[in-house]
This record gives sequence, structure tokens and C-alpha cells, in this order.
Amino acid sequence: MIHAPQRLRICAALSAAQKVEFGFLQDRLGLSKSALSKHLSHLSDAGYVTQDRAVREARSRLWLSLTPAGRRAYAAHVRALQEIVGATDAG
Repeated sequence: MIHAPQRLRICAALSAAQKVEFGFLQDRLGLSKSALSKHLSHLSDAGYVTQDRAVREARSRLWLSLTPAGRRAYAAHVRALQEIVGATDAG
């Protein structure tokens, strides 16, 4: 689930914070609203991302965060990538 490049980037960005606002993440990753929404739907369906709506300054905002399962899956994926790179360097 996380191996898709954009989903990996989303998880990396979310892992660095408790919550990230949708617009900030969209700008940071340079994705269209629809592309980001699609990837977030996949991650949410897998139980890796939560989405919380809040109204602030008369604006509805969508806050995103990794779930504990999402944090574990992301960490495991990063470890697997590090093992692959380590195996390549050793060979």
C-alpha cells in the first residue's frame, strides 16, 4: 500500500507531525487536489490515515494524521528499503 511513490511521500510528510492540514500537504507535495484525495482515500481505507474536519477562521479545514497502524506500516516499509539498499551496498 505504501510503496506507491506518492503514498510514500504522504506517509513521510505525515510521520514528521501529529497533524498536517490538507492544503499544506498538497502544496508541499505539488499534487492536485484530486490526486492527493485519491491517495488519501487508499491510505484511509487501509486504516493508515485519519481525516478530521475542523472549522477555523470561517474555513473548513481537513487535518490528516497517521494512525498507529500507519506509523508502524511506514516504519516497516522504511526498514525494508534500508535493507534493500544495505544489501545492494554490500554486494
